[in-house]
Amino acid sequence: QVRLVESGGGSVHAGGSLKLSCAASGDIICISVMGWYRQAQGRERELVADINRGGEIRYTDSVKGRFTISRSSAKSTLFLEMNSLEPEDTAAYYCRAEGVGPCLGLYNMDWWGEGTLVTVSS
Repeated sequence: QVRLVESGGGSVHAGGSLKLSCAASGDIICISVMGWYRQAQGRERELVADINRGGEIRYTDSVKGRFTISRSSAKSTLFLEMNSLEPEDTAAYYCRAEGVGPCLGLYNMDWWGEGTLVTVSS
């Protein structure tokens, strides 16, 4: 199993910056993709950015050029640096880790953190 713990959320004014962290522990060797998702009130959860084991990165269009996803060299911590924040970025941000397997007896792995709240005021 993998445990994900997010931190770094908070309240900022439009144009400000925040950096989120997601600490992964447990069977991290089984992770093939890690990503950040967000869910605004009344809306569906959406992908913000993710990075796979090979280092390939994807961003949703609305954050390109403003957000940067990265990870520690040990691949146990995922980061999301958010600049030029807009009120539309207000949401709960979740860390997600996925693995296909088989790995340590696990298949089709999908883990989520509990989320951290980001509030951007105008």
